[in-house]
Amino acid sequence: MATEDEILQTLESLPGPDGAPLARAISGINFSSGKAFVSLAGDPARAKEWEAARLAAQGAIERIGGVERAIVSLTAEHKPAAQQAPRRPSLAALDRVRFIVAVGSGKGGVGKSTTSVNLALGLAAQGWKVGLLDADIYGPSAPRLLGLSGKPEVAENKLVPMQAYGIKAMSIGFLVNENEAMIWRGPMATQALTQMLGEVLWGELDALIVDMPPGTGDVQLTMAQQVPLAGAVIVSTPQDMALIDARRAVSMFRKVEIPVLGIVENMSYFLCPHCGGRSDIFAHGGARRDAEALGVPFLGEAPLDIKIRETSDAGRPVVATDPQGPQAAAYLNLAAKVKTLLETGSRRAPPRIIAG
Repeated sequence: MATEDEILQTLESLPGPDGAPLARAISGINFSSGKAFVSLAGDPARAKEWEAARLAAQGAIERIGGVERAIVSLTAEHKPAAQQAPRRPSLAALDRVRFIVAVGSGKGGVGKSTTSVNLALGLAAQGWKVGLLDADIYGPSAPRLLGLSGKPEVAENKLVPMQAYGIKAMSIGFLVNENEAMIWRGPMATQALTQMLGEVLWGELDALIVDMPPGTGDVQLTMAQQVPLAGAVIVSTPQDMALIDARRAVSMFRKVEIPVLGIVENMSYFLCPHCGGRSDIFAHGGARRDAEALGVPFLGEAPLDIKIRETSDAGRPVVATDPQGPQAAAYLNLAAKVKTLLETGSRRAPPRIIAG
């Protein structure tokens, strides 16, 4: 069975672009269930050379007995982690959370945050204790969507999540001004996420919904490496450009062995509030077809509706303020399906982390 030490020894024998062993460029390493995740810190001015080194490292690691797959990534950090004090993230705050669900998308602007908030409220409406983590460091939406303001209190040296409509919530948006740009590099963003996961008094929860940033970058990899995710929900709109990116998101979660619970088609259709006529502004049915082709569940459609937009902007989400309305029905159905999938599935064991 392969170990982190064997991976380190393998990379010790491979030279990097600067002539030093690649092991000295490691900024993160994790081996779990046959999968090796390694981050190398290299000089971005020598990107082509470091890409060749990354591929060489990946091939060498995959030749180690017991390694089924290696995922080697590059960061732009100039100070190798071997020179830094090791830091093991403590996620004991999540010990009393039954299910952690990531809500992701391949691109922005598809309504992922609105879906995350209403999914969390839909699960709460079924009697679950629910938390919402706004992990979109660069574009936090939870404070506005939930109508929350102010800063969280501190107890036991941890942040106390704020509450709205019966769910607990934490967001970087509670800690910075709404108009302040988060000009952070990837390592800073992932560090902030780790703190919001492990340094918050989440307490006992049936589900923690994590509103992920769009794309397939550092934050997603951090979640895969450090958090026992029960599954991921992918949000897309029906048009081809959004679906291409949604397929990438599905592929990314599969590569890191996170179960894809299904795909949601948001802004699926528009019903005119005046005449009742239907318009498929962004086409229709693409997410369903992609779900079938990819072999993942299709979790339903949510309309492009002015009431959803108005209530979201006002911090009064439809599932909480008008649960009997037709706009809330799509999210309540989504929550029911996700709840069933979680209760009938298996929880992913937390990986063992070695940092530095």
